[in-house]
Formats: sequence, structure tokens, C-alpha cells
Amino acid sequence: MRVMITGGTGLIGRGLADSLTADNHEVIVLSRSTKYVKGLPDGARAEQWDARTAAGWGHLADGADVIVNLAGASIGGENTLSILFRRWTNRNKKRILQSRLDAGRAVMQAIEAARQKPRVLIQASAIGYYGVLHDGPVTEDSPHGHDFQARVPWDWEMSTSQAEVLGVRRVVIRSGLVMSRKAAILSMVMLPFKFFAGGRLGSGRQWFPWIHVDDEIGAIRFLIDRPDARGAFNLAAPGAITNGQLARLLGRILRRPSFFPVPAFALRLLLGEKATLVLDSVQIAPKRLLDMDYTFKFPEAEPAFRDVLK
Repeated sequence: MRVMITGGTGLIGRGLADSLTADNHEVIVLSRSTKYVKGLPDGARAEQWDARTAAGWGHLADGADVIVNLAGASIGGENTLSILFRRWTNRNKKRILQSRLDAGRAVMQAIEAARQKPRVLIQASAIGYYGVLHDGPVTEDSPHGHDFQARVPWDWEMSTSQAEVLGVRRVVIRSGLVMSRKAAILSMVMLPFKFFAGGRLGSGRQWFPWIHVDDEIGAIRFLIDRPDARGAFNLAAPGAITNGQLARLLGRILRRPSFFPVPAFALRLLLGEKATLVLDSVQIAPKRLLDMDYTFKFPEAEPAFRDVLK
């Protein structure tokens, strides 16, 4: 099987490339700077793209089995510093959204031009799609939100919606916060604990929709292999926890204090509008994955975070 991955140098893309090549699949990682792509596994190679068009790489989609479109600037930030200090200015909002629209347009150009079209397109999205105005667990049938963090995944999904018209099976993965030692969000969450000042953020009652990186990769591969998988899937662990529960759990694992709360007003002063990412949330249910009998390796939070932090 030949799999093309846009955004393949990120956390999910590299993990997916490692998993696929371990099973002797061919992987092509698209990168804007191939000379800086290091450490790809045997069986994977990097190809240049501009993340806006199919120029120079589109022919590779002809005969490919799968395209996984993960490309797009991070809505929260690529590292701890950008998470904390890069606000959602109008310029940054435009950059975030446009990066996803451009990548989707490039993928569609390649699919349209391919004589032998891919069997499957995996389109990345995020649980921000649902906004923050829901009561109770949110499933794939729940309506989308209308704020900025909902608009971005909505437009990201729509950027490749025409693939289905061309006969390509399309799966949309609405991912929660992917937990890995390399994840920027985990570094930010752990930062206060390193200074013995860990605790809940705001009220602590907001949900923390997480998924272990092994299950993120496992679910993507599961959905690639299931010919009956179409449409949207929530990629979040069934063992939902709140921010306050997470703080207590991290304190227990790290053996650090977890009773120093960060007031909501302080986070709003620091992050501006972006504070909604940590102060507001919904409880995500992976209903369709469970209905299709996907077995989570880490369904509950404590074993997952102990594994990530070991």
C-alpha cells in the first residue's frame, strides 16, 4: 500500500509513517522543506510541495492507495512559547485558516488530476468543530459551533468534501488533544508542576478531551482498513476527564502539588481570546469508533498518562 501524508513531519504524521513502514507499506511525506526532514524510517521518503498547489508532486497521487491530509498551522501553537504568547490576532487567525484551505485545495487538485484515484482520503479535523455550547457528551451527530475554533475545522473538512463526488472514500478525523511526551500541549500543562505549582485552570470543571498517540495512530489505520468507514469520527478516548481531574492525576503521577489554581482572568489576560481553548470545552464521545468495535489501547486517563510520562 502506498500512503501519502501531508503534514507528515508533525507528531501524528511521523507516528503514522513509523507504524505504516513497520508493516512494509510505502510512505511519501510531503514537506515544504525536504532538506530539513530527518529520521524518516526505512520505506518512507520526503517529497517537496508548496502546501498550496499540486505543482511538482500531484503525479504521485496517481495510483496511491491513501492520502492522509494533516497539513495546517496549529490553532493553539507549535510549542510552549507559541501556545503562551502567540495570540489570535486577525493576522494569525487568517494564517491558521488559510493554511488549511490551501492544503485541502492542493490535495483536491492532485486527486482530480489522477487517472487512478486514491481509494481513501483521511481528512484531519478537530473536536473544536463542535464549539463549546453543548450539554452532555458530544457525538459525531452533534451540530457544529460558530466561534473561531469551530470555524477552522469546519472549513478544513469542507476543503476536501468534493473527493466523495470523485469516488474517493473520505474519512474525517475530529481529533482530541493527542497525548505524547513530544506534544506541545502536554509540555504546557506540565509546566506549572515542574515548579511545584500545579493545579486546575479556571474552574477545573471544563473537559479535557484527550487521546493517547498510540490510539490516534491506531484509529487512523483502523479507518483506512475499514471499507465501510465513511464520514466523521471523533478521535478521543472514552475515559473523559475534567481539567481538575487531570491536575490531580498529574500531581499523583509526578508526585508534585496540584492545589495551586490558575484563575480564569489570569489566563484571559495572558492568552486573550485563545484562552477559550483551556477554559471552555465539551465532553467528546467516540461513538462511531466504538460502534465499529475499535478497541482503545488506552481508554482510561491514568494508564495513558503514566505511559506518556514514564
